[in-house]
Amino acid sequence: MKDFFLSECARFENKVIVSSFVVTTKQVKPKKSGEPYLALTLADRCGQIEAKMWDNVEDAIDAFEQEDFLKIKGLLNKYKNRFQLTIHKLRKLGDSEVDFADYLPKTTKNVDDLWRTLEDFVSSVRDPHLKALLQSFIADPEIAVAYRNAPAAKTLHHAYIGGLLDHVVSLFRSCDLLSRNYPQVNRDLLIAGAFLHDIGKIHELSYKRSFAYTSRGQLLGHMIIELEMLQAKIAQIQGFPDELKTLLEHLIISHHGEYEFGSPKLPMFPEALMLHYLDDLDSKMESMRAHFEREAENESTWTSYNASLGRTLLNTAKFLKKKEETIAAAAAAASTAESAISLKTSGNGDGASEFEPALPLSEDL
Repeated sequence: MKDFFLSECARFENKVIVSSFVVTTKQVKPKKSGEPYLALTLADRCGQIEAKMWDNVEDAIDAFEQEDFLKIKGLLNKYKNRFQLTIHKLRKLGDSEVDFADYLPKTTKNVDDLWRTLEDFVSSVRDPHLKALLQSFIADPEIAVAYRNAPAAKTLHHAYIGGLLDHVVSLFRSCDLLSRNYPQVNRDLLIAGAFLHDIGKIHELSYKRSFAYTSRGQLLGHMIIELEMLQAKIAQIQGFPDELKTLLEHLIISHHGEYEFGSPKLPMFPEALMLHYLDDLDSKMESMRAHFEREAENESTWTSYNASLGRTLLNTAKFLKKKEETIAAAAAAASTAESAISLKTSGNGDGASEFEPALPLSEDL
């Protein structure tokens, strides 16, 4: 097992570390002098870190590829409030030298419990065609195994083993709650959209060594893959209404909500609009939660820059705790001062103390 994980960066700041990582990106770039340097993104199960190798690069360039495992010695420090690693030495590791569980983050929740919750929501669907469709997906052994293990994204949100399932179950709960508040929304259609909206991620992403896009994922994207999967399952259900199929297709292709975010169509009916906003909300809340967790050891109430949200974040729990600590410290100081004054004003029993007035004060004062 690794003896250093990226969650421990704060404890090893400005120190030389030796540890192993998986390479998620590899680039060879030119220095100002024209000589090459290596720019890497390294990862373990606790996160990712940017790494640079400035010296002895020629020997290292061809020594490894993306998704290889490396043993690295380097200096860990901060640049623009983000941890980075300056590599001094590196060595490629064989698969037999690593424990894959050390490099892929995994949900902390019980996957069996999550799967049972997903099955319960599918069972609660009343429309017979939608229910048959969703059950055909979860009854498919290949799809079921992948659905339980796939991440929901490469980096942005729920980027861990079991992330897709975790995301969809969370989305189911939100869909169920909001559909009660808006009775005009078709709950069954909304639940079906939540189940299907990211199912193509099981083929878009690879997640055996690190999280990366498959060739099919790069060329088509998860929405096109989902339409193909939907068509294949619907073809096996006798009498599936064409109108319902069209609504499901729109839920899939519009769930990103905006053209600039990859949706070829904007959400055009209530269930599609609600799915987009709930999906976006769940993604952003998870992005914040994960960022706070990564920087839990930092004393600052503000995080480093969150690229996916385009801002730094305030950790309200730390912020309020610091306020409480300030108030408690002030109260303790006041109590100490009051005790000191009390001791002085109490005298020694031989007459008036130095703070005791020689004459009685008037009632007006």
